[in-house]
Amino acid sequence: MKLSHSLSPPSRLLAKFRVVAAVGGLVLATTGLRAQATPSDVLAQKTQAQLEDYGATFGGVLGVMAIDLTSGQVLAINADVPFAQASSIKIPIMVELFRAARAGELSLDTNVTLTEADVARGSGRLNEQIDKGPVSVTVRALLEAMIQHSDNTATNKLIALVGMERVNALMASLGLPNTRLQRVMLDATGAARRNIENISTPREMAQLAEMIHRERFPDSTAMIEILKLPDADGWQLAGGGFRGGIPREVPIASKPGSVRGVQCQTGIVLLANRPFVLSVMAVYLPENASPVADVARIAFAHFSTLAVSNQYGSRVR
Repeated sequence: MKLSHSLSPPSRLLAKFRVVAAVGGLVLATTGLRAQATPSDVLAQKTQAQLEDYGATFGGVLGVMAIDLTSGQVLAINADVPFAQASSIKIPIMVELFRAARAGELSLDTNVTLTEADVARGSGRLNEQIDKGPVSVTVRALLEAMIQHSDNTATNKLIALVGMERVNALMASLGLPNTRLQRVMLDATGAARRNIENISTPREMAQLAEMIHRERFPDSTAMIEILKLPDADGWQLAGGGFRGGIPREVPIASKPGSVRGVQCQTGIVLLANRPFVLSVMAVYLPENASPVADVARIAFAHFSTLAVSNQYGSRVR
């Protein structure tokens, strides 16, 4: 759709907002379009354009959803496209685990025993312990290992405890039908080659993170504390995740994930005065790409500007 050059500047701006909203990009926080855009709206439009330019040129396929937790305004690219989730799918598993514990279906304090038969390839630290003999750990310890160290052995044990179907049923009940746990971690049966993937969309994962932030779940506070744990681990510290674009002093509660050709991360950036949710998904990646960090940098610049300004652009902090 092309905008008419005969429009006056204010009308052209409002028309641009209509077009972007229609394609799922920038979404204004109000229920209807304002009669006159504010500078904060124009700033959001500029950031949306930056994200779109980056997505068009970086060399893979990018999905983004950012939610301003103060205004409700959204920035989005390919927000409803399903992407492989890698380890970010462990957020839905965590949510279901807490639900099952609240329902009395299991206890987080129950001890379970891990043996060589439970070992899964890939990330984590439990495998080294199991190499020395069976290991007894609590369900809570498995949960923390799954999130902090992205431990695949812990994850698969938890999937066995709660069941894939219950994770998917919970996501559907929350209005997130495209978020699907469909295979265990680093499945050795060739599931990925048969296009059986753990998937979600930027919109749904961002909405799930927003639910956690807004305490939709009784255990939201505990979930946020657990989601802060990965921030001490290697990938983010090396600049591959949100930390590549967000200063250390800003708390992050998130779950990154990466496998060959895929990088993703979803979480809450607890920026003072302007917290926001960010979900970034990128696939078909060339070597040495860092799309999660690059998008985080763009998003953080936007929200850190809003954090110290009023909606008309005056600095108030």
